[in-house]
Amino acid sequence: MSDTSTPTLDRPATFGDVFAVAEFRVIFGSFGIFMIGETVKMLALSVLVYERTGSGLLAALAYVTGFLPHALGGVFLLAWADRMPARALIVGYDLLRLVMVAVLATGMLSPPVMLTLVAVVALFGPVSSAARTALLPEVLHGDAYVLGRSLLSVAAGGTQVAGFAVGGLLLGLVGPYGALWLTALTCGLSALLVRLGLAARPARIRRTPEADRAAEGADRAAEGKWRSRGGAVRETLRVNRELLADRRIRGLLLAQWLPGSLLVGAEGVAVPYAADLGPGASAGVLLMAGAGGMLVGDLLVGRFVSPAGRERLTPWLSLLLGVPMLVFVARPGLVPAAALFAVATAGFAYQLGLARRFLEAVPELRRGQAFGLVSTGMMAMQGLAAAGAGGLSELLAPGIVMAVAGAASIAATLTLWPVLKPAARQC
Repeated sequence: MSDTSTPTLDRPATFGDVFAVAEFRVIFGSFGIFMIGETVKMLALSVLVYERTGSGLLAALAYVTGFLPHALGGVFLLAWADRMPARALIVGYDLLRLVMVAVLATGMLSPPVMLTLVAVVALFGPVSSAARTALLPEVLHGDAYVLGRSLLSVAAGGTQVAGFAVGGLLLGLVGPYGALWLTALTCGLSALLVRLGLAARPARIRRTPEADRAAEGADRAAEGKWRSRGGAVRETLRVNRELLADRRIRGLLLAQWLPGSLLVGAEGVAVPYAADLGPGASAGVLLMAGAGGMLVGDLLVGRFVSPAGRERLTPWLSLLLGVPMLVFVARPGLVPAAALFAVATAGFAYQLGLARRFLEAVPELRRGQAFGLVSTGMMAMQGLAAAGAGGLSELLAPGIVMAVAGAASIAATLTLWPVLKPAARQC
């Protein structure tokens, strides 16, 4: 007889199930603090660089300076997410950020050196992020894991909005240097929370002679290719190739990367679209509507749809990403455009239906690197989509570009439909 308090394929986990786990509360809280700190840091650094140089280009680079290094770290350094204990990685990165922000706050560095320092530290960001994500299935089980992933997505969007609000307030009250010092405090608080609140766990892959001898047993054939060999860069490249060579994993990676990332191309031309609508139209309204739609979609689908129902909805939610954007060929006004953005981004909840399948598909020894590869690929695809849409907007009206982005997302969904559709379960 089954325990009705345990989440099943028919009963979704509840917020109570998830937040009853003390370690998840620590992961959730530290992640929120981390995101607020990162948002305030980017905003303060951008303002500071602009004040010191008067260059809009350098200010923009300051705002996005962590993007490319983050992607590079995901390509070359992710092996550390499985070769080192998760708690040590997360705490170590928070302390590294604390030192970096404190150095920035002293004002001793020139703007180019400041940007270089931020870029170097950002190389290690995907390793810490992958370690945090890979902890989730160790502290949450069954459907609670999927809802936990949803809550982290909600936290990412919500804390970014809060970070912009707090950052703007701090810049007015204490200036960019004061905002950076307060960001350093968030780094220390996040590190302390993780250090005291998470249990010490060994690395998933232990590089010891004993571990190598243990790998000679019955699990050698099944897991040998995933075990640690060589330096971190070489190993990261090797395991990334192994993950992408696996047909099931590759399909699930593409399903998580493409439909949603292509929609980001539409967001990339929100500013020129709003400008074309005339005075009083703000791109901020469109982007906030998009963020709100994503949060609501994740909350509703994650909390109120059964696990099995969530997986059945996956391809249809993915299709929802692109369909509303086709209306932009008619150049809707600000309010209907915002509503269309909100409906479209609610489709991002399709990724919740892939969470369990991806967890089951990847080898346990390489969870950290696999989750890191999802994030790295998503960032790269989103950057390419935004850049491509920006280039296309030089030739076409922004509304047409948005519709093209929607059509591309629809095409990706239809191509990946066999992957997005849940496999029939054996009775």
